[in-house]
Amino acid sequence: MTREKMLDPSSPAANDSDGPRDADHQPTPTPATAKSPSPGTAVVTLDTPLRRGESEIAAVTLRKPTVGALRGVKLADLVQMDTDALTRVLPRISDLTDAEIKRLDPADLLQIATEVAGFLLPRSALEAAS
Repeated sequence: MTREKMLDPSSPAANDSDGPRDADHQPTPTPATAKSPSPGTAVVTLDTPLRRGESEIAAVTLRKPTVGALRGVKLADLVQMDTDALTRVLPRISDLTDAEIKRLDPADLLQIATEVAGFLLPRSALEAAS
């Protein structure tokens, strides 16, 4: 890689991002998925809200995981929506704690797992599905 590319702020190597994001690259909203606040995120509305102290968590914002967030987890396990793999990755890509993730309703975990698995699909597969 040339020095110019390393110093170019738009270069993926120059920052910690996954490179340029296409504004149209968002998960397809489902009834339980609200409009994403930005590309590379998904908001899942919980069927059974969680309590955090005096406040209620009614929706969870998920960030598209980077390779670092996936360390120690097999991609196949996430695609298969393995509970252990999800409980390891979710604290890294959301604001939920380990304890809150363990208290999720199974239906809510399935909604979240669907979004996480969708983040792993290549853009070409997402475009073919739509």
